[in-house]
Amino acid sequence: MSIPQNLRYTKEHEWARIEDSVATSGLSDHAQEALGDVVFVELPEVGAQVKAGAPFAVVESVKAVSDIYAPVSGEVLAVNEALEEHPELVNSDCYGQGWIARIRIEGDTVELLDPVAYATFLEE
Repeated sequence: MSIPQNLRYTKEHEWARIEDSVATSGLSDHAQEALGDVVFVELPEVGAQVKAGAPFAVVESVKAVSDIYAPVSGEVLAVNEALEEHPELVNSDCYGQGWIARIRIEGDTVELLDPVAYATFLEE
């Protein structure tokens, strides 16, 4: 299982790449592996306000339908429209082409874990 060192993670298994005041987010390798083959991603609306720790998207796999939680509060600046035609990118490249949304950080963030803390959390 891959846990890139340049990302932060939530306890719900989302990742965030924070650059300036924008967080690019998606599902962690652990999450996509647990879900199995992803067949549909319901993306948030561009311009929507999201709250850290609250559901903001949905992923459907062959095993389950699961909420995706916002790692930060703010405005959705962009969504990965490629997932509408190719939801399997969440499985094949969860930290790259399988990203879900970009959010302008405004206010609160959930307690994001560094890679070491996330790895420890997964072991518990």
